[in-house]
Amino acid sequence: MACSPLEQFAIIPLIPIHIGNLYLSFTPKVYMEQKKTFFFPYQPNSSLFMLLTISLVLLLVSFVTLNGGHPVPNAWQSFVEIIYDFVPNLVNEQISGASSMKQRFFPFIFVTFTFLLFCNLIGMIPYSFTVTSHFIITLGLSLSLFIGITIVGFQTHGLHFFSLLLPQGVPLPLAPFLVLLELISYRFRALSLGIRLFANMMAGHSLVKILSGFAWTMLSMGGIMYLAHLAPFLIVFALTGLELGVAILQAYVFTILICIYLNDAINLH
Repeated sequence: MACSPLEQFAIIPLIPIHIGNLYLSFTPKVYMEQKKTFFFPYQPNSSLFMLLTISLVLLLVSFVTLNGGHPVPNAWQSFVEIIYDFVPNLVNEQISGASSMKQRFFPFIFVTFTFLLFCNLIGMIPYSFTVTSHFIITLGLSLSLFIGITIVGFQTHGLHFFSLLLPQGVPLPLAPFLVLLELISYRFRALSLGIRLFANMMAGHSLVKILSGFAWTMLSMGGIMYLAHLAPFLIVFALTGLELGVAILQAYVFTILICIYLNDAINLH
């Protein structure tokens, strides 16, 4: 029986944890009955891969900055320096205001971009798992960040932060309707952030899975189909390169939108 392309996203908890109505289970594996092997009866995912991603980033940064780094950067140090130089430029371009204000939010933006980048890139490794292909994870991330941005807005402006919902020069009779529309639009920012990241990562991986299964089926049939399978295999290789670009691009898009929303909260633009 052919496996579903969505089977790669299934989660089975290893350690069930229930506290009242809260479900806090550690979910380190996906069980794949149709495709299990001696070496890979389970595929780790979700909670475990988020933990591995954070550990990998910390180990990489620690390794690169050990003893102050190298005068002549090696490949890993250059990679970390590129990311470290990229994020301040992004913050300076998207957030207006004093330099001290921008530096205040640099760690927040840097951690967000690095976490998403490594989660997406690790998902491209065979027998790994794409954490950002689950809507509950991307929504939880975007919602928590957006709540934090809203808190920053109230800390900075107090109740004047509500002026963000009413553009200047609006006629008084239209003000209630525009406030309602702006409020709905503001609340949907967090939802759109999570949906955009989840949909792009899940759709790309599902398409690669479908075409890979199609090519393998043609290869197994033999005969003329053995030669015909080269076409879908070439498409899979092309899509893999495209998915690599999408993994980087989606981390960038998510981060730049967070910067834009943070700038709106700080400067009420």
